[in-house]
Amino acid sequence: MSVFADLVQRLADLLAPLFGATAAAAAIVLFTALVRLLVHPLSRAAARGQKARAELQPKIAELRKRHGKNPERLQRAIVELHTKEKVSPLAGCLPGLFQLPAFFLLYHLFSNTTIGGHANELLSHELFAAPLGDRWADALGAGGALGPAGLVYVALFLLVAVFNYRRTKRMMAANPVAPVADGQAVPGMGAMGAMTKVMPFMSFLTLFTVAVVPLAAALYVVTSTTWSAIERAALYR
Repeated sequence: MSVFADLVQRLADLLAPLFGATAAAAAIVLFTALVRLLVHPLSRAAARGQKARAELQPKIAELRKRHGKNPERLQRAIVELHTKEKVSPLAGCLPGLFQLPAFFLLYHLFSNTTIGGHANELLSHELFAAPLGDRWADALGAGGALGPAGLVYVALFLLVAVFNYRRTKRMMAANPVAPVADGQAVPGMGAMGAMTKVMPFMSFLTLFTVAVVPLAAALYVVTSTTWSAIERAALYR
């Protein structure tokens, strides 16, 4: 943790001439961008996998016609098709999973008052009027939702609401769960169908995360969410 704290502080020192008092916040944005660059190959693989799944739809439709009256055989045939074409329905989850360690590092770094037996100097940094170690509840107590610190959170909430909702809507459009001829869902795809229906509401889960974690971790979430929306627009155009 002390090594990671030193990394963030060094990045902040490098950015201080450009960003002044918000240099630590800028360092977190830069750190997030570096993490997303490392994860980008996985995002590209997920995009290729999604396009490949879309290309399989005609073959899956043919399997439905052939095995529509035998759900178990249809399920096996769909799994065999994905295996033969080397298409994984879970590939899209990998970019998010590989980011979790970076998020938890920031969460713990800005949740502790001491690092390596010394005072955590990073907690003295701010994003405008909001301390990076504070949460939304602290901003509300300091001046309300429209106070100087509260307005920082309002801006972050708006970014999340716009970019995350648009991203999930694109994911829903790109991953429709088609029914079989008799109106029944494809066997084995029930969980995917349920996920598709709740995807627009995932933005509210992200909003909740931004509200309850330290501002530094919230900044990571917002930056990553914005990156994902832009990246997805580029990869899936």
